Amino acid sequence: MPDARIVEWIRSKFQALAAELDERARRRWAAAEARSLGRGGTSAVAVATGLSRNTIRSGILELDSAATETGPRRIRRQGSGRKRLTEHEPQLSKALEALVEPATRGDPCSPLRWTCKSTRKLATELSRPKRSVSHMTVARLLRQAGYSLQANRKTREGESHPDRNAQFEYINEQAAAFQKHEQPVISVDTKKKELIGNFRNGGREWRPQGKPLEVKVHDFQEPELGKVIPYGVYDVTNNEAWVSVGIDHDTAEFAVAAIERWWRKMGRRRFPKARKLYVTADGGGSNGSRSRLWKVALQRLANRTGLTLSVSHFPPGTSKWNKIEHRLFCHITQNWRGQPLVSHDIVIKLIGSTTTEAGLKVKAGLDRRKYATSKKISDDQLAQVRLTAADFHGDWNYTVMPE
Repeated sequence: MPDARIVEWIRSKFQALAAELDERARRRWAAAEARSLGRGGTSAVAVATGLSRNTIRSGILELDSAATETGPRRIRRQGSGRKRLTEHEPQLSKALEALVEPATRGDPCSPLRWTCKSTRKLATELSRPKRSVSHMTVARLLRQAGYSLQANRKTREGESHPDRNAQFEYINEQAAAFQKHEQPVISVDTKKKELIGNFRNGGREWRPQGKPLEVKVHDFQEPELGKVIPYGVYDVTNNEAWVSVGIDHDTAEFAVAAIERWWRKMGRRRFPKARKLYVTADGGGSNGSRSRLWKVALQRLANRTGLTLSVSHFPPGTSKWNKIEHRLFCHITQNWRGQPLVSHDIVIKLIGSTTTEAGLKVKAGLDRRKYATSKKISDDQLAQVRLTAADFHGDWNYTVMPE
């Protein structure tokens, strides 16, 4: 669809001049406007003025041809010319509505409705012997009826937990308290797994015209290269991050190992007086609130670092509120758009070179260790974890003390 602001701008000019222009002048004025707009100009002018695209194209041909200036100036009288199909077939709009209505999505009372049937298919269904309906006529009638083509929009999160907002407030209060006392606050999560090899990566990059990077047609994992699992640790206070790029499995032990690598390579120097660490994480996955292995691994981390670990999990269905999603991962995706991830080294370099105008700094490293899956934690092992549940939602908020 043409840009609404451009359409409105053209419409205002046309309304101011329409009374002063005859048929040919209107046609040529519309053609001149369409030409000045460039690509998509004909569609924008057609929507704004109500003139057909064929009329505008005729005006463009007249502007290009000097011969038309020497011929007789023929202007049809008011009301002449072929009538619109809807004047001969007043029931056409209702017939179109009957076709579209069963497939209509959304609230039927809304002034803006949309259809999943194409204009060409609808035109075919409306056409019959002695009545040919074009897809342009269908598009015009749909716009008049308040329809438009729209893509899906992710807005429904499902049923929200009754304590969702209270948990958000709790996380904000805890983070502010830790930062006030110069204690580190981190946001952790696993980024989407990526195949390694000469595969297509979404996005576009500037290259010589007609010379795109050639990649494989099918995305079949190559056994010798496999895939990578980026696990991010984002320092909320300093706008810095560490990303451990795993090559095995996304387990709780892998997640905690990434936190430990951040602490040894970045966090310890940033927070030399730290005695506590506040971790915010999603409610599921390798760092899920119900994972026993996650809690046992945290106990080992607390023992090795001497830090008291306070953990808060976001409520179910709210992972997009985790700061690492919109402070780190989106920028990594933007940085490597259109670049095939052909090796581990390239992945590390692309992640490590990610920056933003806000001063984001990222370091990355490859984690070649193997992590066993389906590791069982017994009740006795879990009981050895020095875990203290918070008064508010102890299943989401708890502290692990070092031995």
